[in-house]
Amino acid sequence: MDNNEINQLLSEENKHLVKLHKIVKDTFKEEKLIIHNLLNPPLEILTSGQKVSDKVARFGGSWMFIILFCVFLTIWIIFNIIAIGIYKFDPYPFILMNLILSSIAALQAPIILMSQNRQEEKDRKNSENDYMINLKAEMQIRSLHQKMDLLLEKQIKTLFDTQEKQFKLLKEINLKIDKILINQ
Repeated sequence: MDNNEINQLLSEENKHLVKLHKIVKDTFKEEKLIIHNLLNPPLEILTSGQKVSDKVARFGGSWMFIILFCVFLTIWIIFNIIAIGIYKFDPYPFILMNLILSSIAALQAPIILMSQNRQEEKDRKNSENDYMINLKAEMQIRSLHQKMDLLLEKQIKTLFDTQEKQFKLLKEINLKIDKILINQ
């Protein structure tokens, strides 16, 4: 086995290592792209109605709303109990207050439902994105396994070829040693 064959074997091994490094670099680039997309999702464009429904739902489901509403109702009731004459605009049993409360509930409920439906749609899209990312990751892992298997196969073949050449070289050396021993 001469220097050219040895250099050729080393050259083939270096090519395999370069391929392996390229696969790893490409995988890191793809992973960075996915991470960039997750950290910088596309902006959601909301209509004015959606913005209002989100604000109403946010405020209507807060402690601030509950406290302010209780204060307002308490003031309403106290004023209409204490007030005299024409200032008593909603005497007991507070029919006007009940009408206003029913109207608020009737308007607030569908607005909150619109906001919840939109949030549900957003959650569904996020779930789909998560599924797609998981699927892509699984496909990349399979791809990497296939590439590694191919590289290992090639490397094993190269090792067997090298071993075969080494055996030939050993036989040649053995023959030369036998000739030297016979000639002595």
